[in-house]
Amino acid sequence: MFRAQISALVFGVGGFGALVAATTSNEWRVTTRASSVITATWVYQGLWMNCAGYIQACRGLMIAAVSLGFFGSIIALFGMKCTKVGGSEKAKAKIACLAGVVFILSGLCSMTGCSLYANKITTEFFDPLFIDQKYELGAALFIGWSGATLCIIGGVIFCFSISDSNKTPRMGYAYNGATSVMSSRTKYHGGEGDIKTTTPSKQFDKNAYV
Repeated sequence: MFRAQISALVFGVGGFGALVAATTSNEWRVTTRASSVITATWVYQGLWMNCAGYIQACRGLMIAAVSLGFFGSIIALFGMKCTKVGGSEKAKAKIACLAGVVFILSGLCSMTGCSLYANKITTEFFDPLFIDQKYELGAALFIGWSGATLCIIGGVIFCFSISDSNKTPRMGYAYNGATSVMSSRTKYHGGEGDIKTTTPSKQFDKNAYV
């Protein structure tokens, strides 16, 4: 269970770092190579360079993903078995499960935001009636997808850690029936010598002295 929690924490924190890098990156989309032949330059755009409706939605989802990943990392530290905070093992298991749920939600938010942004780019790219500048998928999208995957994997491992803690080891009971019988017999035979036989006292009548 301890190794599983370490792996889950590595996945979760790594995914959180990837989400932060993707959110702050300016490479969410890049101009196509066909249009960059004339200018010989590539133009990059991120989440903070445009105020379109779908970009605001993606921005909110990524902010939520980063926030959830941060709180998931903090909660996971309290649920680790190697820490002295968090209470008993059952309480720590519940805290770890909560951290797993938060990591999964973080990954889903990031996955949704990146997919929504990528869908908009591909729709404009393959639309023959779209005459404005066309873009391709940027590196930040792939970083966001990777971070979301890591967060989800770490969250699932944390959630399964609660089932391992509920498995209590079976108590082994030795059968001492024969030993108890033999000991009782030994005590009985050993105590035969100590048994004192008492005879009832003779009661003499007054006529016996006559």
